[in-house]
Amino acid sequence: MANSLIGRDMAVDLGTANTLVYVRGRGVLVDEPSVVALNQTTGEVLAVGHEAKRMLGRTPDNITALRPLKDGVIADFEATEQMLRYFIQQVHRRRYFAKPRMVICVPSGITAVETRAVKEAGYQAGARRVYIVEEPMAAAIGAGLPVHLPTGNMVVDVGGGTTEVAVISLGGIVTSLSVRTAGDDLDNAIVQWMKKEHALLLGERTAEEVKMSLGSAWPAADEPEAEIRGRDMVSGLPRTVTVSSADIRAALEEPISGIVDAVRATLDQTPPELAGDIMDRGIVLTGGGALLKGLDERIRHETGMPVHIADGPLTSVALGAGRCVEEFEALQKVLVTETRRW
Repeated sequence: MANSLIGRDMAVDLGTANTLVYVRGRGVLVDEPSVVALNQTTGEVLAVGHEAKRMLGRTPDNITALRPLKDGVIADFEATEQMLRYFIQQVHRRRYFAKPRMVICVPSGITAVETRAVKEAGYQAGARRVYIVEEPMAAAIGAGLPVHLPTGNMVVDVGGGTTEVAVISLGGIVTSLSVRTAGDDLDNAIVQWMKKEHALLLGERTAEEVKMSLGSAWPAADEPEAEIRGRDMVSGLPRTVTVSSADIRAALEEPISGIVDAVRATLDQTPPELAGDIMDRGIVLTGGGALLKGLDERIRHETGMPVHIADGPLTSVALGAGRCVEEFEALQKVLVTETRRW
């Protein structure tokens, strides 16, 4: 078992909604919500991941459950570092050996300062070297697209904080657009709509559940209805209203058209040769947002391009980053290399 003495290389998909950790030779070992619960008085971490997510919107004064990433970038540095460290410890039981190389995914529209914060969090959490890979690139590799060939591949990765749209050819990103309209905005749109139409306040967890059960981007044959519970804004008491899929679709209209516009804008910037390739091969949808019913149909309708949903859209970014770790030498060139050494 000499293998276990070397720090195992890992890839981290540090997402706004979920963080996945892929360990070399073992696959995706951690897939948990990016939520940290802190005790305000002592500053200690009480829970991370699933356990902390259950606390969202249900905490007493001295405990806060927070999401350390917002719009795909680090909003709370300490909490992100604690979260990363916790996930790494789950994978590496024996701390003192493990100084892994780490590949971390970042949105393509991220600034240099934000990239620096991600790398720093990786080093603080115990990495030996941190490499950065852009999310759409990782998503394309994870979805099994032939990224190294001179043909155009288009990926639309709808995550929690950002939607990444990119055209990839010859192992690099030709045009890309990263918009901060994604899963969280869909949840928020539901909260706002319920406020406006029914004077009902919803928590973010309930909004997310409504999005998953009723949300859609395109009309379907049998549309479900559901009862939604929340707090009445007038009387202040709990109340239940019945809402249909069509209502929720109306609520989601604005963020969904934002996502579709991003796809159109990217197609608009694509060189004609590659646009022809995409017409043949189609657009690949990945990320949690790809699970929104009818989103593929909606994009197909608006762009006239074939649209496919990747197998296992939730894990494709992590698997793509994992491939970078497995075939480190072969895929070295898709990693963002540092131009300067400090």
